[in-house]
Amino acid sequence: MSEMFTHDILILGSGIAGLRAALEISMKSDGKVDVGIISKLQLMRSHSVAAEGGTAAVMRPEEGDSFDLHAWDTIKGSDFLSDQDVVYRFVKRMPDEIRRLDRWGIPWSRKPDGRIDQRAFGGHGYPRAVFAADKTGFFEMQTLYDTLLQYDNVTRYDEWFVTSLIIEDGVFKGVTAIDIPTGEFHIFKAKAIIIASGGIGRVSGFTTYSYTVTGDGVAMAYRAGIPLKDMEFVQFHPTGLIPTGILITEACRGEGGYLRNSKGER
Repeated sequence: MSEMFTHDILILGSGIAGLRAALEISMKSDGKVDVGIISKLQLMRSHSVAAEGGTAAVMRPEEGDSFDLHAWDTIKGSDFLSDQDVVYRFVKRMPDEIRRLDRWGIPWSRKPDGRIDQRAFGGHGYPRAVFAADKTGFFEMQTLYDTLLQYDNVTRYDEWFVTSLIIEDGVFKGVTAIDIPTGEFHIFKAKAIIIASGGIGRVSGFTTYSYTVTGDGVAMAYRAGIPLKDMEFVQFHPTGLIPTGILITEACRGEGGYLRNSKGER
């Protein structure tokens, strides 16, 4: 008979979103909520590691940046389709998140005077992208993982593939999953789930996304009858190295690089 695992909350995905969610739960509950993180990958192989460029935050309002400017750039960049209340909430929280990561030990790149450095990114009216060399995602992942190690309420299941959500009478009960190395089938019971398993980037033939970004969590939610929202909005980068699609960071454009066609036209 398949072994059954039980947790209070399950998190699908061990990228930046999944680890940050596990940390928030652990901090808010003082480590008293039992969390299980299930991922089809080894922890540091999440696609979050591939993020190079930076994370936007208003860190120098005294030099001309502001929450309103950051929100405006974001809303304008979304062609005014974004939820503006959500935009303002994120914009106002980001400086504290950057400083929190700093306290947790992330090696942000810094100016000669010791302040956290920032650079321009596409769509930014002010250089507000905070970065850690050219490995921002890697260092954010490593920092979140290192911080999470201080909590013993979190259990990781690396290289497990979740096949379906268990829904009974409209209530989430758990998931079914396969232990990839052994091929064994198991059931996980939980009171709640956070799906942080990434997007659907590999739906495109040529893309900067890794081969693991296959929309598993989105598909499972759809099959379980959970409504999906804004599925037409898929982030992509226009600068991928031919033929592999390896990302040429957005920072290249932020620093003044131009996109030209085969005729040399911008």
